[in-house]
Amino acid sequence: MNLRWEIGQTSVQQEAQAVGLAEKMNISPILSKLLIKRGITTESAAKRFFRPQLGDLLNPFLLKDMDIAVDRLNDAIGHKERIMVYGDYDVDGCTAVALTYKFIQQFYSNIDYYIPDRYDEGYGLSKKGVDYAKSQGVKLIIILDCGIKAYEEISYAKEQGIDFIICDHHMPDEKMPPAVAILNPKRADDTYPFKNLCGCGVGFKFMQAFAKNNGIPFSKLMPLLDLCAISIAADLVPVTDENRILAYHGLKQINQNPSTGVQAILDICGLAEREITMGDIVFKIGPRLNASGRMENGRLSVDLLVQKNLDIARSMAKHINDYNEQRKDIDKHTTEEANNIVALLDRQEHTNCIVLCDENWNKGVIGIVASRLTEMYFKPTIVLTKDGSYATGSARSISDFDIYTAIKSCRDLLINFGGHTHACGMTVKWENVAEFTRRFKEYVDCHINISQTEPALKVDSVIDFADINKRLFHDLKRFAPFGPGNTKPVFATKNVYDFGTSKVVGREQEHIKLELVDSKSPSVLNGIAFGQSAAARFIKSRRSFDIAYTIEENVYKRGNIQLQIEDIHI
Repeated sequence: MNLRWEIGQTSVQQEAQAVGLAEKMNISPILSKLLIKRGITTESAAKRFFRPQLGDLLNPFLLKDMDIAVDRLNDAIGHKERIMVYGDYDVDGCTAVALTYKFIQQFYSNIDYYIPDRYDEGYGLSKKGVDYAKSQGVKLIIILDCGIKAYEEISYAKEQGIDFIICDHHMPDEKMPPAVAILNPKRADDTYPFKNLCGCGVGFKFMQAFAKNNGIPFSKLMPLLDLCAISIAADLVPVTDENRILAYHGLKQINQNPSTGVQAILDICGLAEREITMGDIVFKIGPRLNASGRMENGRLSVDLLVQKNLDIARSMAKHINDYNEQRKDIDKHTTEEANNIVALLDRQEHTNCIVLCDENWNKGVIGIVASRLTEMYFKPTIVLTKDGSYATGSARSISDFDIYTAIKSCRDLLINFGGHTHACGMTVKWENVAEFTRRFKEYVDCHINISQTEPALKVDSVIDFADINKRLFHDLKRFAPFGPGNTKPVFATKNVYDFGTSKVVGREQEHIKLELVDSKSPSVLNGIAFGQSAAARFIKSRRSFDIAYTIEENVYKRGNIQLQIEDIHI
């Protein structure tokens, strides 16, 4: 790939801190430097990092409106009102709905859940959803992972006598909906210390507060932590502070005592006999839970996550897996079409971003396609498709470029939009697509730095093969769970050689299985370089080259170390 390597540097002061921390924690100086770079400079902070404690979770009542939200839920239960839990159709929304519904249902039966149809209702709260709630006699809706911009729909619901508690984490507008309570750490007037909860995380804090207020032991919440871990991984929120605690204990729950629905997904993914990591959620569990919302209706994912019968859950998981196979076919075909268009455009003119629109593309996969194009071309990307008289789209960004603000600059052309710094959704009138494209590109050209569009790889440390041993690998595992804000450490080793046994592998001979040595160690280290077979001829010439890699466990030879090669410099 030949990426530009950004090798992390440490100051003289940080070097001294790392030496002291390594001695106190009895870990390698290589790893103590990683802690220092993550802002962890003391022994007590390092211990909290390596052993996250549920007791360190923040008081949920620090969230603005939490006391109002709990009072309204208590009131609804006390008056036997019908309650609906409403959520988005992606992984974050479905896990948030499942978590909230499962917890309240333990104590109260007059409750149901609702997931909008992506194709019939679109993203977020719909009037159709409100009308359905009205027909069911619902008096209180708890809406999760959406709702923060649903001013008109919540005003309409209020006219129907339905109250709302919003649990969201997307950027709010200055004018917020007339809900009874709005739980969102990103509110300008909210002083909650941690701003990066996912939608499921906000739902969890609500249930934590409800439990605390009603004297329900925290142990009743612990079985739901598996859903928090799935949501944090799939929604790509920073795995720091409170999210790290929830993800750490959620992974523990998945590995030791997963819920019935989660167990069924593990079975269908072939993960039942393995230790589950955040990577397994991102690449295997998350896409399957997303698939029902992309291809049919996200409710099936919630049905699975709340299911108590394992045989029924396995049957549901099989349906979801089938949807995922359909999704992969459509995704592959659409990505190929989009890639051909981009290649043609690139030959005509150089641009700093990508905006594509095709009225025949499937609404359910355009977010995936936008992600793939962003990875391929390293440019902010928007992919749009036709939806009646509108175009609906998904946006994905590169690191350090705020695509939410870029889209917000065109808000006068949009019916609605929402999201985060690196991922957004939007709806625009079909006739305004060309003008939106022009304005968005103009904004990007004015605000992007050219260096942001150059593919780069952040390398944490340059080490020798002699530094790599089982103790280093064991201590490295303690840095998990990995994700944004706590990425898996990337190392580099310079002047390595083929031991003479490296070979090209894969169905299309696209990967290299490596056996490598360097000049400072007699050890032969195994590695795998996915999609980098172009470097094979040079490697076999027995000349030296540099590698950047992560240190992994060989899946097929448990306990053996394997390097996953991220980039090769020849």
